[in-house]
Amino acid sequence: MEKTNVMRLIEQKKIPYRAHSYTASVSAADVARELGQDPRRVFKTLVATAGKNKYYVFMIPAECELNLKKAAAAAGEKYIEMIPAKELLPLTGYIHGGCSPIGMKKSFPTFIDESAEQFETILFSAGRIGAQVEMPLDSLNRMHPVRTTSLVTTQPRQ
Repeated sequence: MEKTNVMRLIEQKKIPYRAHSYTASVSAADVARELGQDPRRVFKTLVATAGKNKYYVFMIPAECELNLKKAAAAAGEKYIEMIPAKELLPLTGYIHGGCSPIGMKKSFPTFIDESAEQFETILFSAGRIGAQVEMPLDSLNRMHPVRTTSLVTTQPRQ
């Protein structure tokens, strides 16, 4: 697999990770299925705004939906809304389906659903459709600080 910028950044810090590749999938849940992974361990990266130049990153399990009220509370904002897809690339440097919390153009406050704490490792985008990285939550925190909190409306079925 060709290395992504995310992988290069992780390697620069000498943090161990595992790379996974998949064919273009429609959703994070499809990625989990294709990789044969528990969808509760595969996290999607979402970008939201609380108004002019206030952006936040949220990581949630593949089959879950972001609870905007919980997201706003975590960020200390009155409201949060998802950014339009057309704004993702210019803001982060990533396209929809390939957004990673590591290596964005700018560093934004990042929150991950508390369910990540129950797994030895989690998977998330390596910055390109078709590539995922797997690492422990504390390793992700060394790469890019994340705050753990409750972010989802419902947990996926076990």
